[in-house]
Amino acid sequence: MSQQREIKINVPVLARVEGEGALDLAIRDGCIEELKLRIYEPPRLFEKFLEGHGHQDLLDMVARICGICPVAYQMTAVHGLEELFGVDPGPWVRDMRRVMYCGEWIQSHSLHIHLLAAPDFFGYNSAMELAREYPAVVRRGLMLQTLGNDLIAMFGARSVHPVGLRVGGFFKAPDPEAVEAMCQRLEEAVTVAADLVHWCVGLKIPENNQQFTSVALRHPDEYAIYDGRIGSSVGLDIPVEEFGQHFQEFQVPQSTAFHTHLNGRPYLVGPLARLNLSKWQLPEPVLENLELTGVHFPSSNMFRSVIARAVEIHFAIYEALRLLSEYRVPESPAVEFEPKAGTVYCASEAPRGMLWHSYGIDDEGKVRWAQIVPPTSQNQGRIEEDLGQSLLHCGLEQEDDVLRLHAEQVIRNYDPCISCATHFLKLDVTRR
Repeated sequence: MSQQREIKINVPVLARVEGEGALDLAIRDGCIEELKLRIYEPPRLFEKFLEGHGHQDLLDMVARICGICPVAYQMTAVHGLEELFGVDPGPWVRDMRRVMYCGEWIQSHSLHIHLLAAPDFFGYNSAMELAREYPAVVRRGLMLQTLGNDLIAMFGARSVHPVGLRVGGFFKAPDPEAVEAMCQRLEEAVTVAADLVHWCVGLKIPENNQQFTSVALRHPDEYAIYDGRIGSSVGLDIPVEEFGQHFQEFQVPQSTAFHTHLNGRPYLVGPLARLNLSKWQLPEPVLENLELTGVHFPSSNMFRSVIARAVEIHFAIYEALRLLSEYRVPESPAVEFEPKAGTVYCASEAPRGMLWHSYGIDDEGKVRWAQIVPPTSQNQGRIEEDLGQSLLHCGLEQEDDVLRLHAEQVIRNYDPCISCATHFLKLDVTRR
């Protein structure tokens, strides 16, 4: 087929991603002339909504940014508020919050692997088609997703937009009987999760190695979820309050969300970035299971993100079981505190990658201003960069449908949460 043809591909609505986005691709004479990942959802203005609300309202409101990852938004905010207020909730609260966060990793990763990504690897258009041929695969995904949701609900009273978190701890500690029943379920799921890693390795994963920078939180004592310093594969090691000195947000014409660069270049956040930077901190059983697959990390193949998600499911189940195995009911699930004014800087690892928040707080604990940088907006530049390289690797001489499907698979590989990214707005006001 001639390289001189002109191709214009438009994907008006991306399927099997959270939110609404589109892709425009123009190829002329064997070269990519235009490539735009368009996010056209209306800005949701969450930062502006938060102004004037108190610290508890803040926690409940940021959970509404995402129905899939509400815990990430709450945990990031509560940790930052506690640092500002000088609150130490103690080791019990920290451990149980880590368990709750593990629940979000389990449910989100399971949803992505089984219902959003797997159809691509099997050549189906939807999870419904996949379920007809491989019902056990979809049932496994739903079982793991339910497990994660129930783990969240055990601490948050419900799995979507949970309400159990507060500055200083939780509103209520789970009953020991509920924890014991959850431990039994987690024990059964450990083997399922270990097998899932091998199943993902067996998928027909394209070989397409690229050079990119991995960015994630790093913690000296554990595989980072809840807190840490910002690290990268090119030597970055900074506290979260220095995010704005190294990362730049900017608008592009085709998107209602900001792009974010690290020192002028795109970068990757998410499970592959975390595994690339901190694999050595995984528990020994999780590492041993991964070694049996023969797949090694760090990896420069973005399609191995599906394997990284499976490894993190195995880790999250193992970690939650470890932390709950010696559960006790505390004297109080929270400590008292007094709010104070200041600036909050905080970050945690949402399932899709590092989530960064900053808030201005007054002496009554109310929000004066807010800035939230979700992982999907951080990955947008990397997605476009990956699309260009992946389509060249696929072969621009391929039929239009082949290029379209490959491009969609590349985008879904990042598990973008588009609605999360569309709450930015640069507002210029001219008054006459």
